[in-house]
Amino acid sequence: MEVVIDSNAGYCFGVVNAIDTAEAELRGSGTLYCLGDIVHNSAEVSRLEREGLQVIDHSQLDRLNGCRVLIRAHGEPPETYAAARARNIKLIDATCPIVLALQRRIRQGYEEMQRVGGQIVIFGKPGHAEVIGLTGQTANSAIVVSSPDHFEAVDLHRPIRLYSQTTKSRDEYRKLIEGLRRCLPEGSDFVAYDTICNRVANRARQLEDFAKSVDVLLFVAGANSSNGHYLYHYCRQVQPSTHLIGGADDLVADMLAGARRVGISGATSTPRWLMEEVAAKVNDFNDTNPSI
Repeated sequence: MEVVIDSNAGYCFGVVNAIDTAEAELRGSGTLYCLGDIVHNSAEVSRLEREGLQVIDHSQLDRLNGCRVLIRAHGEPPETYAAARARNIKLIDATCPIVLALQRRIRQGYEEMQRVGGQIVIFGKPGHAEVIGLTGQTANSAIVVSSPDHFEAVDLHRPIRLYSQTTKSRDEYRKLIEGLRRCLPEGSDFVAYDTICNRVANRARQLEDFAKSVDVLLFVAGANSSNGHYLYHYCRQVQPSTHLIGGADDLVADMLAGARRVGISGATSTPRWLMEEVAAKVNDFNDTNPSI
């Protein structure tokens, strides 16, 4: 049995930067807090906690003073920065540059829409950390649309500026744009911006080729990774023998039945070391039961 790890899988730049920043800070003195899980992968979060990173939520932030707090790649709304200034908290800002640029664009769009009575619409997952940071640029007035087929909350008779969460499907975003355009009155003031990360957009096409090249695909992702679940379901469309696992402990021999070539891939929040652990366990299964 051949076991191959997808060379394109693993952390995007924003996550790499956040983790590198956290590790550099942890090598210094004192405590480092992180506002929310640094990455949507429990194994990596646990590893960094063992190094001294303490994960907190916003209610805990309100009780801190004079400490260091890391902002992860997803970004934060303006209220978080204001709260930190009021409590003499030093923010270590590891917001992904792509997310940061999108925040600025949305803030500019919001100011424009304020002048003309328009609205900001964001295609994204309600409650997602990135989306919270994006809606915060609009005084939380932005309309969040989670499905390309359901945009009833959008007022089609007012100007619209449309943006997408950086990790959404480009095909679904295109479907939303086309659906809105079909419903808008003639001459409407509507602008849709391409704000999906190219790394995420290109990842699906790369993954399709990889999934077709193997007999079984083990897709490693955290339970709360939006990108992971999207890519897993994408893989299933081209390779039905795709299994979603959180790590090596979730692997069972039946998943490998009849496979001559096993592929291992993961989300943009999946660390390489975790995929390597899965590969090692697949090889252990093969060594102890070569008839799999």
